[in-house]
Amino acid sequence: MPTSTRRRDTPPPRTGRSESEVLRGFLDYLRASIAAKVDGTPEPQVRAAGTPSGTNLLGLLHHLTHVESSIFLGEDVTDWQATFQAAPADGVADVVARYRETVERADAVLDGCPDLAAPVPRPRPGRPAPSVRWALTHMIEETGRHAGHADILRELIDGRTGR
Repeated sequence: MPTSTRRRDTPPPRTGRSESEVLRGFLDYLRASIAAKVDGTPEPQVRAAGTPSGTNLLGLLHHLTHVESSIFLGEDVTDWQATFQAAPADGVADVVARYRETVERADAVLDGCPDLAAPVPRPRPGRPAPSVRWALTHMIEETGRHAGHADILRELIDGRTGR
């Protein structure tokens, strides 16, 4: 059984005057939380299935990279289940860097979207884009859900807790 390494929890953001600032603040908080859970986790534990379904830390971050790309950048994902496994050649640093780069690209798109009711500007012929509000809310839900999974998986690996 891993020894517990308790860290002080980072509280959620308390700033933001506008709805957009609040939504983006919470999304950034969750993005940083899950990236921190994966970053520094040793091989092969980072890929080890922590549940019978095969859920693993590296796969969660790899999946979220694809969700960000799909929602904000218009990437077409044909096999969502496959996004839960990082390629064997991809190390922890590679997946974390790719996630952070995708987040930066998504943020650049969001920076150009002052109207939360407007559709996310993404090239996806034949499929309507969701509103910016829906996209942000969905990413908060999706990232928060998987950040919770990551909390449990990381604690099982080495006892590390907290955000």
